Amino acid sequence: MNRSFIVDRALLAAFLLSSVSGIGFHVIANEEPGTWHAWAVFHVITSILFLVLAILHIAEHWAWYRGIFKKGLGKRSRVTAILSILFAVLVLTGIITFFAVKGTNSRIGLWHYRMGLATIVVSVGHIIKRWRILSKGIGGFRRQ
Repeated sequence: MNRSFIVDRALLAAFLLSSVSGIGFHVIANEEPGTWHAWAVFHVITSILFLVLAILHIAEHWAWYRGIFKKGLGKRSRVTAILSILFAVLVLTGIITFFAVKGTNSRIGLWHYRMGLATIVVSVGHIIKRWRILSKGIGGFRRQ
């Protein structure tokens, strides 16, 4: 199995964990304040893992980005371009929330949450479009 498949599959798992923990973090924070810290720690850890894997994923597909910088978007996937912008905003608002604001219910924290929800929706479209490729190689996600 090549490195790209490993990174993409790990990225999918990290995406799911980060998404679930981010949503759970906001839901639980309002319902059960005592569990807030555990959800926050889990979300930060899974999000850092997701960020590292996303950087590796982007590096593997850097030719796609280089093509945009040189020739414009053209016929390239607009979903991927939108996802890239959303992800950059999501990372930025997450870092600001963690280091500067320290508050999930702050204005920037709520923007991070909204950007996270939008990123989840666009990411699902990105994943669905590439599911056949992702599920290939040594059995993919299918049972052997």
